[in-house]
Amino acid sequence: MIGFLNGVLVAKQPPQLLVEVGGVGYEVEAPMSTFYQLPEAGAPVRLLTHLLVREDAHVLYGFATEEERQLFRNLIKVGGIGARIALAILSGISVEAFARCVQAEDAASLTKIPGVGRKTAERLIVEMRDRLRQTGAGVAQSIIGSGAGSPADEAFGALVALGYRPAEAQRLLKLVEDKAATTEAMIRAALQAAAR
Repeated sequence: MIGFLNGVLVAKQPPQLLVEVGGVGYEVEAPMSTFYQLPEAGAPVRLLTHLLVREDAHVLYGFATEEERQLFRNLIKVGGIGARIALAILSGISVEAFARCVQAEDAASLTKIPGVGRKTAERLIVEMRDRLRQTGAGVAQSIIGSGAGSPADEAFGALVALGYRPAEAQRLLKLVEDKAATTEAMIRAALQAAAR
């Protein structure tokens, strides 16, 4: 597996990149979120990569951040979501905004991404939500990998891990957000609000 490329950006024409590393030119496909962060042609570049092996081709995908790569890897595990749609999703919405859509079960926002219809958006929400719930971590953290979130994000993740639906967890946290500042206090207050 090729984990990253560190070389010179030779050419960029969305969604294709050409990166020279040690005299070898690697053709890489990248989402627009990565294109916006690229330097001009001829400049040094470092891309995190994912190699997808198919019967007819080996395709290398490049990403500016670990969060993008992690979301891409999670998306291609969803039934009916191929690499093309995963790139379209990363090109049309930020990692953080995608996490919020999954948390809020907001299929309408996902359908605004080219190539994502209503059924695909609903499948994304269901499968990503279930995958996140299995990890027992915060939703945004589960999607994008490691890294500490805000106390509200951590409390949300804990409530989801306890079995609350994402919409219900958000509703409970909105009720208590003014009363608690720490993650533990938010969780305690939300559980007390749920018991009433």
